Amino acid sequence: MKKIATTFCLCAAFGAQAQTFENQFSRSLHDVLNDISQRFQVRLKYDIDTVGKVLPYADFRIRPYSVEESLTGVLAPFDYKFVKQSEKVYKLKNYEYPRRTDADGKKMIDWLNGLYGDRESWEKRAEQLRVEIRSRLELDEALAKCVEGAKPILSKVRKFDGYTVQNFALETWPGLYVCGSIYTPRTKGKHPLIICPNGHFGNGRYRKDQQQRMGNLARMGAICVDYDLYGWGESALQVGSKAHRTSDAHVIQAMDGILILDYMLSHRKDVDATRIAANGGSGGGTASVLLTALDKRFTACAPVVSLASHFDGGCPCESGKAIQLACGGTCNAELTALMAPNPLLIVSDGGDWTASVPWLEYPYLQRIYGFYGAKNQVRNVHLPKEGHDFGPNKRDAVYRFFVDVFGLDKTLWDESKVTIEPYDDLKSFGKNGEKMPQGAIRFVE
Repeated sequence: MKKIATTFCLCAAFGAQAQTFENQFSRSLHDVLNDISQRFQVRLKYDIDTVGKVLPYADFRIRPYSVEESLTGVLAPFDYKFVKQSEKVYKLKNYEYPRRTDADGKKMIDWLNGLYGDRESWEKRAEQLRVEIRSRLELDEALAKCVEGAKPILSKVRKFDGYTVQNFALETWPGLYVCGSIYTPRTKGKHPLIICPNGHFGNGRYRKDQQQRMGNLARMGAICVDYDLYGWGESALQVGSKAHRTSDAHVIQAMDGILILDYMLSHRKDVDATRIAANGGSGGGTASVLLTALDKRFTACAPVVSLASHFDGGCPCESGKAIQLACGGTCNAELTALMAPNPLLIVSDGGDWTASVPWLEYPYLQRIYGFYGAKNQVRNVHLPKEGHDFGPNKRDAVYRFFVDVFGLDKTLWDESKVTIEPYDDLKSFGKNGEKMPQGAIRFVE
């Protein structure tokens, strides 16, 4: 009997360790990933939690001929994904609904190209997109809540070399304000208007390169308006910083841009309504595209370091509402194409998701513009050795674009003449919100 018992115990011990049908050939996810790393001689960087994770049918998911197919099979049951960072380095991440791969973007563009082959079929699709995007964003419901005939609180005008700056606080919903600054040329007459939604760069719209761009464009002859992101800058005094990473931010930021445009066209006699543009970088580029898709009053657009067919934006303020599901599926490249045949500039670089623009998104946009015989109206400035910022070369591309399409005065192009103001000088409500109107919402965390 002792011999039989010993044999049974040994079998049980062996069964607890072996991969069998009974235990679904399970292994620790951590161990499987280590095996993949060694087998394919690659480095795996972790942005996921593997502690306690057990993978059923583990080794059957590994493809000996492909590290990427192996990673796909191993990570999928946990809703994890990988991003290839170099030939031998992969980063493991949680599933991201707004982010895909270049290859996915190529398939999307191919599918979209199959939906329309001429101007008529494209314009039918374009109109359907505009209607459904507006509906999914719930923009009309948001606008219906707005304060009618709201006039902004305006600061004193500050005068600088060739331009002026005036802060504003415009009430949108009762007690809720959007704050920003208006940069105006010191020359008389009608001027083009550039609405400049802000991106997620540090210090928001108060940062140096933002002031340089606003001031220089104003010196050259354009009125420029920038405004805080929802939950950033002075908006955070009202709703708190956590409010930014919500779907509300997606619709409110778009609403703010449209309401600012409404005000500028109805109350400023120095605005040329035939020359209206949107220009922003990163998330501000995504917002610029959305504004031009929603409002046909825009006649030009210049999104910087933002456009990709495989990335909808890394913040809910860019993708909190499911607008990319409109009309069976769309992407930011198709939303950008809604500008056709109006002037369009795409600035891209080699250090972020816009690296695919020269060979993927730009040819697609040229095809759409070709339906109008207007390929020359869309241009791409690609900076392969640069990264994700709004640096001098990106700003220069923007200046050149607006010199060409809006007739700005190139002789006044000089960033050194722009005064970089202290952050507090650009605030409508004072350093700590002490000038906020009595009826304004005040956030208590």
